[in-house]
Amino acid sequence: MLKKNLLVLSALASASVACLAQSSVTIYGIIDAGVTQVSGLRGGSLKQLNSGIMDGSRVGFRVNEDLGGGWRAIGTLEHRLELDTGTVSNRPPSGSQVPDRLAQAARLGLPAAFQPVVNAVSGNIGAGIGVNLSGGFWDRQAFVGLITPVGAVLAGRQYTPGYEVTATFDTMQTSSSLAAGQVASLPAAFDIRLSNSVQYRIQQGGFSASAMVAAGEGSTTTGRFTGVMAMYRSSAFSAGVGYNTRKNERDQKSLTNVVAGASVEFGPSKISAMVASIKDENPTGLSGIAAQVTPSVGAANALVIQNAFINGLRQDAQLAHIGYKLTLGASTFYAAFTQLDDKRAPNADTRSFGVAYSYALSKRTDVSAVVTRFDNSGLGQAAPGGAGYLGGVTASAGTDSTSVAFGVRHRF
Repeated sequence: MLKKNLLVLSALASASVACLAQSSVTIYGIIDAGVTQVSGLRGGSLKQLNSGIMDGSRVGFRVNEDLGGGWRAIGTLEHRLELDTGTVSNRPPSGSQVPDRLAQAARLGLPAAFQPVVNAVSGNIGAGIGVNLSGGFWDRQAFVGLITPVGAVLAGRQYTPGYEVTATFDTMQTSSSLAAGQVASLPAAFDIRLSNSVQYRIQQGGFSASAMVAAGEGSTTTGRFTGVMAMYRSSAFSAGVGYNTRKNERDQKSLTNVVAGASVEFGPSKISAMVASIKDENPTGLSGIAAQVTPSVGAANALVIQNAFINGLRQDAQLAHIGYKLTLGASTFYAAFTQLDDKRAPNADTRSFGVAYSYALSKRTDVSAVVTRFDNSGLGQAAPGGAGYLGGVTASAGTDSTSVAFGVRHRF
């Protein structure tokens, strides 16, 4: 019930298991918490209790009804839960701090006299760093759908096709600070989930494919998203490709990803590899900066400042990941390496490597340990987070960070 619960494929699989029943409702969840120590932050190392060492804590409901004739109704409601606080949202250990390349006027190519305005804008950006800050109750998933003889149609808040491929071929399957996406979270390199989405899926044997469209609330063009993916899975080999793209509030092409991955299993071992392109020439949500700062600096300078932040948040990078997993009885060992290669002038590169271990005390409960090292170069400034929360940024550009975590996880 781990990351496969995140993917609609699990809903299709559970539908077949429940074929003898006319309808069913399944309650499931994960509660996961532990202690972490992260170095390289402002103020030095930080020790704290966190929700989500190996997996984000959650409670979910899955519904399934056999309608006959090859038709089936399904649905999922999945609630995010922060086990350390009992709330539904979280902030990174670095709080509202933004990378130096967004906080310093010189790094943005602006005169030093603009630093007070830069502080105000970067402060607003920093206030939005976190997970589910709007407090959505069903933030993780909320969709309903029909499985038909020619495929499934799903509508609601769902995982995107490109992210599905990323999660599948990440050795950690997005678990822990060692997950591939941890090095590319600020600014966000992938659209993970999207609201107001409609998805069509097919599955035939080991082959599966999907196509998704979504739009901003009340609009068919602004914020429009399109994603597709195709995967093949067998007992020994799997491969997949995915594509996500969306437009910003000005109807300009924004964050776009192409992802390809593969894995090979032999006995208790599994090797996974993945590569993804990350491009965003028109970052979303920045078109209001000029109006915000015009009273302070005038219209002409306000536009210059807005363009500086747009340039600072543009993305053109490649993410490469490889990892190894070994399962021996109750023990599971992981080792992984990920590199974010920033092709833009800031050269904000980050390399992640480390090991993880989990020991199953039962079929539902395990304990875990994770050690992850982030090496930052150029203006790279990423700090490791965990499952379901961001690490934020280190004390300064080029500062490295190490995370050590111990946790316990229970599935129900």
